[in-house]
Amino acid sequence: MRKALAFALAAALLAGCSTDAGGPADPARPPEPAVLRVLAGSELADMAPLLDEAAKATGVTVEFTFTGTLEGVETLATGGADGRYDAVWFSSNRYPAGVPEAARRLGNQVKVMASPVVLGLAESTARRLGWADRRVGWGEIAEQAGRRAFTYGMTDPSASNSGFSALVGVASALAGAGRAVDAGQIAAVTPELTAFFGAQALSAGSSGWLSDAYQRRATGQDPGPKIDGLVNYESVLLSLNAAGGLPEPLTLIHPVDGVVTADYPLTLLAGSGDAARAAHQRLTDHLRTPEVQRRIADTTHRRPVVPGVDLGTPFAPADLVELPFPATREAVDALLSAYFNKLRRPSRTLYVVDVSGSMAGDRIASLRSALVGLTGADDSLTGRFRQFRNREEVTVLPFSSTPGAPEVFTVPEEHPEAVLAGIRRFAEGLEADGGTAIYDSLDHAYRQLGPAVAADPDRFHSIVLMTDGENANGKDFAAFRASFGSVPAPVRQVPVFTVLFGEGSSAELTEVAAMTGGKVFDARRGPLAEVFQEIRGYQ
Repeated sequence: MRKALAFALAAALLAGCSTDAGGPADPARPPEPAVLRVLAGSELADMAPLLDEAAKATGVTVEFTFTGTLEGVETLATGGADGRYDAVWFSSNRYPAGVPEAARRLGNQVKVMASPVVLGLAESTARRLGWADRRVGWGEIAEQAGRRAFTYGMTDPSASNSGFSALVGVASALAGAGRAVDAGQIAAVTPELTAFFGAQALSAGSSGWLSDAYQRRATGQDPGPKIDGLVNYESVLLSLNAAGGLPEPLTLIHPVDGVVTADYPLTLLAGSGDAARAAHQRLTDHLRTPEVQRRIADTTHRRPVVPGVDLGTPFAPADLVELPFPATREAVDALLSAYFNKLRRPSRTLYVVDVSGSMAGDRIASLRSALVGLTGADDSLTGRFRQFRNREEVTVLPFSSTPGAPEVFTVPEEHPEAVLAGIRRFAEGLEADGGTAIYDSLDHAYRQLGPAVAADPDRFHSIVLMTDGENANGKDFAAFRASFGSVPAPVRQVPVFTVLFGEGSSAELTEVAAMTGGKVFDARRGPLAEVFQEIRGYQ
């Protein structure tokens, strides 16, 4: 779900600043004020202080609207960015360049900074594996992952570029063809890829939430099991170390056979006018000056891209091999489909959904539509990779005055259409009536999961709790919180992703998410279907 955030960076008039990469401005002519409307990846929020400085120096104020990678590409491809934005700023343009409808809308591109996607392991884990003082390749990393010698967290590659870059990097390196990976090569290295992704113990829809979750687990703030490391941007891992909140620092593993690097091109849209083009030129010239490049490196821990600017100690090694990237949308789609349906550990997801009387009308229709969309009814670019996946177990537990009967669906590894149609029929049959027993129903969900987790623990487990009102029946939140400690540990570690909808209690649902290691999603100002799709990145 898109999250808009505008940085109001006031354009103060400053004499003697630079208007281009080389020459000083005329002190008698302050920079012309301009606004650049930019659709951007959410990780660029950390550029706010530097863009504040840039506004003073250039007169260009940046107004950000944040989005996920696939959502941003779809906005471009469908024309949703036309006239609404002047530029896009993703971590990479490789994926939109492979979608013809999006590629033709990209104009002048200027690389601003860089960050490779690498593996970060807790220092003690890196020493135990013998990787603290020597370079290793993806093959050795995958071999140790297959033995569960370590565990890691990674973002969902359909939701975040860091996860997608990791998927491309490890697949390209293991294929070893020296060219962009294709569907045939993916099939050839499926055993090695399955071994590597078998050690993935945490998924997330964004790099920021992933790093926060890692730190919360490392410090015991979340009930989830501790994990040994992260696959993420080098900049995110260095920032975690610099913040000093980890029990032990992360050792960064730069695979010797290569990485995929984000190069953050600030890209003018092809249809932008003269004023936007001039503002884009002034801003990118400023951001690529040596002084600002050093400030970017110091502030965001991303690498400079301008020749002659010293990398500095944190960015060793400097001689990274860049792995080839799939050149076509078909190759990208094949890689994503293989990841979700074959390579990664399967999911077990349980939806606890409110069908009380207050849900009648548009609200129950929205719930039906949101669940149906996950069965493949949404064939948009993002919807295709957010639907229920092969090998996934999906349980829907409707509730009103009391918990309803949970309906369990197991999506097969091959030919899932019949089961997906069954989920669709069940969702379309939901009716609104009765009261609201939130916490009795959440208790029931934990009891439902208990035997399944014990019998088959090697899955990604999650609960989605959606309600449009406050608890009116059964135990209250205080009673639920008091009894939560008695839930068996493996089940207590299952995160609850709560959805704010209608008049649902924001405070209580926020606390439920916090105490279970989950996350709160807000569907009060946008379509419920988009929220359910966003949650898929964490399941």
